[in-house]
Amino acid sequence: MLFVPSIPMRHIIAFFLLVTFATAARADYKVTASYPIGGDGTYDYVRYDAASHRIFIAHDKRFEVLDSESGKKIGEIAPTKRAHGVAFVPALGRGFISSGDDRSVLVFDLKTLKTLAVIKPTGVKPDSIEYDPDTNRVYCVNGGSTGDVSLIDPEKMAIVRTVSVGGTKLEQIGFDGRGHAFINDEEQSAVHVLDLQKLAVTAVWSLKPGEGGTGLAVDREHHRIFSACGNNKLVVLDSDTGKVVATPTIGSDPDGVAFDATTGTIFTSNVDGTLTVIHEDSPDKFTVVQNVTTEQGCRTIAIDAEGGRVFLPTAKLGPKPAPTKDVPEPRAPLLPGSFHLVVVTR
Repeated sequence: MLFVPSIPMRHIIAFFLLVTFATAARADYKVTASYPIGGDGTYDYVRYDAASHRIFIAHDKRFEVLDSESGKKIGEIAPTKRAHGVAFVPALGRGFISSGDDRSVLVFDLKTLKTLAVIKPTGVKPDSIEYDPDTNRVYCVNGGSTGDVSLIDPEKMAIVRTVSVGGTKLEQIGFDGRGHAFINDEEQSAVHVLDLQKLAVTAVWSLKPGEGGTGLAVDREHHRIFSACGNNKLVVLDSDTGKVVATPTIGSDPDGVAFDATTGTIFTSNVDGTLTVIHEDSPDKFTVVQNVTTEQGCRTIAIDAEGGRVFLPTAKLGPKPAPTKDVPEPRAPLLPGSFHLVVVTR
């Protein structure tokens, strides 16, 4: 009789997870669609709502809302003075939009897209905005000189407190699910650690050798922070100690990071027209598995983890103007009517 050894179920599960992760690491991503949107003006954060299969894109003075399957425009949320970020509070069926130029947050109905309230004033230049279900608050990061965060009660639709962070150019915020928020500071090349119970900054962690720090994501299970830095580095920090554990190379001038916890995949969206795909082999080892050619200007990002899709807004660029004394590093202008959404699929 053939002897078949008994294999513990946990080993079988671990094997299949390993196969899944390895497959994800080898998988090729490529551009599969481009959805025209049109209109003029700048753009910023993009978010995917898995419940409604809608994509929300900050575009100048409004948020464009697209059907994620067809790319068809469903509607828009407007007006804002300068749309930046959006946060969803599913239990209340509400969304919250940061409006940079008039220091406000616009509240809207997730189904109808109708405006419910306008909350003001926030700090200077409200930018990144996120909902933390553990504390049931919306956190609006004010990226201007005030260096603070506006805390919003999503039920009352009101600012309940403003917390000074001591930052200079605050960018994206993320949460570890254990009572802490992390906020990138591009000018200081650092991450500010905010205790969500004490509502006070308890540490400031350097991103060196990274420079800058814009997009941010958190791996809650393995206690890791991913910060996209301007000198072609994704800086990985231990979210308990602030120790730098890895610095994989990414594309230039990134503005966004997304993390798929199911496959252990990190994505950075880079202005140079690349999407860097990195696999988390272990909490201390990260492998760049692909640099996908997208389009120039694809700097912000949202992912559909279940569908294996990545969404990247951009616009066609005109010739870059010559440097001047007042503008030593000019940006290429966006061509009118060329705004669109690039879709990358596994």
